[in-house]
Amino acid sequence: MHTSTGTFAAGNVVLQSGLTFRDLKLAYKTYGRLNPQRDNVIVYPTSYGAQHSDLEHRIQPGGALDPERYFIVIPNLFGNGLSSSPSNTPWPYTGDRYPHITCYDAVQVQKRMLAELWGIDQVALVYGYSMGAMQAYHWAALFPSAVARVAVLCGAARCAPHNSVFIQGVEAALKADPHWQDGAFNATPVRGLRAMGRIYAGWALSQTFYREERWRELGASSLEDFMVTNWEGHFSKRDAHDLLAMFWTWRHADISANTLYHGDLAAALGAITAQVLLMPGDHDLYFQVQDNALELPHLRHARLQPIPSIWGHRAGNPVASLQPQDHALIEQEVKALLAR
Repeated sequence: MHTSTGTFAAGNVVLQSGLTFRDLKLAYKTYGRLNPQRDNVIVYPTSYGAQHSDLEHRIQPGGALDPERYFIVIPNLFGNGLSSSPSNTPWPYTGDRYPHITCYDAVQVQKRMLAELWGIDQVALVYGYSMGAMQAYHWAALFPSAVARVAVLCGAARCAPHNSVFIQGVEAALKADPHWQDGAFNATPVRGLRAMGRIYAGWALSQTFYREERWRELGASSLEDFMVTNWEGHFSKRDAHDLLAMFWTWRHADISANTLYHGDLAAALGAITAQVLLMPGDHDLYFQVQDNALELPHLRHARLQPIPSIWGHRAGNPVASLQPQDHALIEQEVKALLAR
């Protein structure tokens, strides 16, 4: 598989907030080769806390995301530690002075990158999971003529109120650490990261997952072992300021929150001309099937196919060896989407 990594220097970018993010950088990785017609492009934005290496397991020869057929670009979300983030942005844009970036801002830069680096102006598919799905939805609403298809896995067109409550709860736990002072952490918030991981664990996977002790399939010897290794350990890999920045982006995600649609979600959904595949997890506790069901009537060309899975939110990003049914259903539906 041919791959390459790089960083797109976007320069000084005026954000939706009116602030200028100076020397903004977008890190990316590509898989496969761009064909001469430049019409085999798949954009695969990253999800909350993820970097491209966390998502590339979905890219496999012969699969829906086939690098032998498609040129697949993973743009790293701002705030994930590879693209511009609080952890790598110099003074004075640190702490509470970090210029927050919306999904609108992010996809504008992603589109610029495709055009300036590879001369791409048409995308065959934007494929996204979770916050990546929110970015996929933004692509479809903001650039209708440039996007043929979008796959929205465990995501939505905007952050639902209950979803925002979840995010604010985890933020509050992280900021309750004694090292949170004057809008920034003055040391690694160990207590806060541990609390964040344990709260997140209760939302990301379903009640049935825990009742059936499916955590054993992930190599955990006990529930406590699972909490420590899979959740406390997971978030400690990221800078705490980066985690908060991505939460801000997530909580403010809304395809209609811009000068194109002025907050009219129905109008934003109705402007989408792409073929849309909506695949919520039927046990997902924060991106619910009902959110997508309410969006469906406003979309011109859309299919709603829930993923029946006790893996909850994780159903949308399955590891094939652990979640063969989830994996097979997603592969089937995305291949059919690409054939349309």
